Amino acid sequence: MPTDLDVRTARDLARPDVVTLEDVLAGDPTTYRVLTGDRPTGALHVGHLFGTLATRVALQRHGVETIVVLADYQVITDRDDPGDLPGAVREVVLDYLAAGLDPDATTIFTHSAVPAVHQLMLPFLSLVPVAELDRNPTVKAEQAASGRALSGLLLTYPVHQAADVLSVHGTLVPVGRDQLPHLELTRTVARRFNRRYGHVFDEPSALLSDAPLVLGTDGAKMSKSRGNAIELRADADATAAALRAARTDAERTITYEPERRPEVANLLLLGALASGRTPQDLAEEVGDGGAGALKRYVTDALVAHLAPLRARRAQLARDRHVVTEVLARGAERATAIADATLATVRVAMRQTA
Repeated sequence: MPTDLDVRTARDLARPDVVTLEDVLAGDPTTYRVLTGDRPTGALHVGHLFGTLATRVALQRHGVETIVVLADYQVITDRDDPGDLPGAVREVVLDYLAAGLDPDATTIFTHSAVPAVHQLMLPFLSLVPVAELDRNPTVKAEQAASGRALSGLLLTYPVHQAADVLSVHGTLVPVGRDQLPHLELTRTVARRFNRRYGHVFDEPSALLSDAPLVLGTDGAKMSKSRGNAIELRADADATAAALRAARTDAERTITYEPERRPEVANLLLLGALASGRTPQDLAEEVGDGGAGALKRYVTDALVAHLAPLRARRAQLARDRHVVTEVLARGAERATAIADATLATVRVAMRQTA
């Protein structure tokens, strides 16, 4: 009997505004433009690698135009002190490059370097009632996670995301199934603008991701702020120490049961991803070896898998100018697109002489 998740998945995949990576690659990948990004709150970890970075590299490899925004302005949506923001941006860009993103094929830029994105946000805000923002799932989730009073920036966060996408005329936005409602506001903004001022924007589709969710070493969502992440820039000793401390359970025999044994299942998933196997096969091999044997296997597999990436990252980090040059090239490209979009919007709104 199909579960609720199976039914929702089938319904989502039947939507014309939802595509999968397989759909993109089955057609002409060069007809798409992907907009995706991250908040630079710290160096990236293995959850990012197996979750989002691998998909971006695959898109790039197949000729999909990919634009990545580092949303530095959005760092302050849920914190008073952004910390060393330039340093955080540098660390993330080094992670991108080490993981395989090529600045000759993928545009990487920061929010603060492209003013037209934020100018576009103003007319977009006029299209969205406050009540609609109040009930937006993105806003509610972010506020709950931060535990802070709702700021104007956080309230308008989804509109800022819409400006990111529409400023560069992104046609695909990678999301998980639980994020499908978030992209709908971008589609709504595009649709309302077109209805009011004439057609300027195509409504972007969701690129539905089947990327695995890698949990942290404590069984919760992997996050640097929780201290449960394995950073891409870490060395082999730090990786081994994190995995030795990873939470498991009291059962000796290793089985892959994500619902009943999430911590053990997460280690099996991590080991499988790093070694190109399935979690079920790995569980069968470890068997009665227990958590100690499992952790040793995962440590060896992950350290070996990350070794080339970490070597590239160390080499890149020795060049003081590499990140600056990548961001300058990306900002130039993104600015040209966003400026042209803003000019078109102003004409449509009859704001030019």
